[in-house]
Amino acid sequence: MLSAQFKNNALRLCLSLMMLMLSACAITPDTITKQPNTARPAAVPSTPAKSGAIFNNAAYRPLFEDRRPRYIGDIVTINIVENTTATKAGGSSGSKDGKVDSSVDAFLGKAIPKATMSASASSSYEDKAAANSSNAFNGSITATVTEVLSNGYLMVSGEKQISLDKGTEFVRFSGVINPDTITTGNVVISTKVADARIEYRTNSKIDAAEIASMFARFFLSMATL
Repeated sequence: MLSAQFKNNALRLCLSLMMLMLSACAITPDTITKQPNTARPAAVPSTPAKSGAIFNNAAYRPLFEDRRPRYIGDIVTINIVENTTATKAGGSSGSKDGKVDSSVDAFLGKAIPKATMSASASSSYEDKAAANSSNAFNGSITATVTEVLSNGYLMVSGEKQISLDKGTEFVRFSGVINPDTITTGNVVISTKVADARIEYRTNSKIDAAEIASMFARFFLSMATL
């Protein structure tokens, strides 16, 4: 018969796993991007329209310039093209040899023929290590201008959520953009964004196989050999 302590431990584990499964879908992954992820355009004080006036300073755009983002609340599309590769290798080796020879011709005045001794020792070691890392992140996200810096650069931030069958994927981005790098269509490549924070996370449910494995490890740990 199973002991009361074993039953209590099993019940606690089951309850903990059920709570974890129920809360898995409600957890929003932590972020490394700079908040907030969006911003509204700054409010413009309304002034009575003058009769015959056709110029509005709040909505002014140069005549020969496209509508590039320049104000808080404007949007810009980020083409994420990130590829990183890192390789590191190191090694060391060494060896040491030693030998000692000695002979005794006589002992207490008596000759000792062929009384020789020798000893030798050698040691060597070799150590090698290597590490390789490769990452690729490609996609696009439209971000919002959250702040205009004093030099005219734009701080942007954005988030995109994609709901799938068993969870939600989060794509987040933040960084500082030079308006001169914005191309036609208000698009900028991620490699030209300063202080870029790019992340892809998910809050999908716990896999059933993983839960079964957790149960198996628990009962095996409680079983007596």
